[in-house]
Amino acid sequence: MISYLKENTQIALHRLAQELVARGLTISCAESCTGGGLAYAFTALPGSSAWFERSAVTYANDAKTQMVGVPKSTLVQFGAVSEQTVIAMAQGVVEQLHADIGISISGVAGPDGGSPDKPVGTVWFGFALAGEIYTSLQCFAGDREAVRKQAIEFAIEKVVQLITQN
Repeated sequence: MISYLKENTQIALHRLAQELVARGLTISCAESCTGGGLAYAFTALPGSSAWFERSAVTYANDAKTQMVGVPKSTLVQFGAVSEQTVIAMAQGVVEQLHADIGISISGVAGPDGGSPDKPVGTVWFGFALAGEIYTSLQCFAGDREAVRKQAIEFAIEKVVQLITQN
């Protein structure tokens, strides 16, 4: 098992792998505040190459634009940590990275960078699957490492929930 993830998330990750293999689907992600941590969790599973081919760490705004096609106007108008940005990122994952399912994560992990309307711990998620985009806003507590870990765990558990509902 993957010891740095809580037990429920470890179980969810194995279920995700089983669902993706059974359905013949691939998954990719565009990560900002998690810095590739979700991709790391995916590739910790033996056999993940059957359903995970690539990922994008889009930490900087230019990377979001260049790698997954987030319009600069979206970043200017709404900011990197916004529903509009994670929607564009998730769509870009499917289109640019050629995945069946796309996950995007953008947030404020801290300790700096927070604001009154987007405090440290604010994380937006986007999930593109079955032709639909789903989003979620979470506010996690703790230091930088805790926020990042919780974001990775949430993304895994949420995508399993969405896949099993579709």
